[in-house]
Amino acid sequence: MLNLRAAHISSALPRPSAACYSVSKCSNNRNRSRRVSVPWNGVGARTYSQAPAHDPFKILYLGRDEFSCSVLEELLKAKDVWQELAIVTTPDTRVGRRGEKLAVSPLKVFGQQLDLPVHFIPSGKGKDVLKTWQLPPPWSLQGATPSPSHIIVTASFGRILPNSVLDLFLPNRRLNVHPSLLPAYRGAAPIQHVILDGQKETGVCIVEMMERAKGLDAGAIWGQEQVAVPKDATYANLRDTLAPVGGRLLVSVLRDMLSGKATSKPQAEDPTTPRAPLINLEDAVIDFESMTAEQIARRSRAISHQRPVVTSLKNRRTLQLHSVTAVTDAADVLEEQLTTVGTAIYHRPTDSLLVRCASDTVLSVQKVKQQDRNLLAAREWWNGVRPGLRQVEGDTGPVLFLRPPVGPS
Repeated sequence: MLNLRAAHISSALPRPSAACYSVSKCSNNRNRSRRVSVPWNGVGARTYSQAPAHDPFKILYLGRDEFSCSVLEELLKAKDVWQELAIVTTPDTRVGRRGEKLAVSPLKVFGQQLDLPVHFIPSGKGKDVLKTWQLPPPWSLQGATPSPSHIIVTASFGRILPNSVLDLFLPNRRLNVHPSLLPAYRGAAPIQHVILDGQKETGVCIVEMMERAKGLDAGAIWGQEQVAVPKDATYANLRDTLAPVGGRLLVSVLRDMLSGKATSKPQAEDPTTPRAPLINLEDAVIDFESMTAEQIARRSRAISHQRPVVTSLKNRRTLQLHSVTAVTDAADVLEEQLTTVGTAIYHRPTDSLLVRCASDTVLSVQKVKQQDRNLLAAREWWNGVRPGLRQVEGDTGPVLFLRPPVGPS
């Protein structure tokens, strides 16, 4: 497994030129193995009548994070399915309050380590940024009939491709590696929402990209594989489980396309299936009145890499909760010390804060970060608690946590 982080890299790191050359290779050996068939909710297959492709594909690969790195790693192993491959990712971005840090795409770092050509989309986050973007050759031929050997693949790219880009490829040559069992969890954050909802099973789909007006992640499915969700899954370990599965599934689909055996099936339309919108600030807000300890722990495992879960103190300062788990045997604490939902004490035997949550459940918190202060161990923070933050003002007794007055962002 790749050990790359989407962490901030020193701004002293030299930036590569966006002008790159194509890397090409050929192979006459073809692995014709087929992927395992998966039920398709009773929807009939759509089979393309296509002659076997005689030449491996020229793949334009778009991605950004560790998920896309692991998918690419599997694709690179399959030397029989591609003759040319180039990476497209996001440019380096200044982040932080004063722009003192440089956020660098892990896919860029991975591609440069392997001496692959790396190209960058224009800077900016507006929906029109990609409309005027010129693809690198040979995928940039405007007005010509798209070549059957040209394929565009996205994996955790984070941007919706406009028609001006999609039209340069045949409909069945626009593939996205999506980490859910579509049509469930269409959207930008499927892994997070699967964990939030406590699902026991998820998976990966190879889905055909189509214009946004026809639906997000709503295209025909070329391949699907189910994956069990590990117990106490975090975003990172579920991502690292799904990514290589997605990479191998992508390779299997490409091999079937080369042999003329590939088929796709339309998605069933069900308005009741769960969706996976972007994670926002509201998703990190904890309400101890309505959330159980297990629900809060799942929330932290799902989104803390983006937004730590947060509560509020009586003085209106926010408090981030880190390293949280649900406690299964705390009846004595509930009865004797945590008589009100949202109250917290320092518990010496577990060296953590214990917080009473909904349905008589208890949450353990090992570390906290008060607004405008450093991350502290529970005991260190507790020793500095001021009398006014307690449920009843004084030098002893539980602290009261409140729902922060935070809106979505």
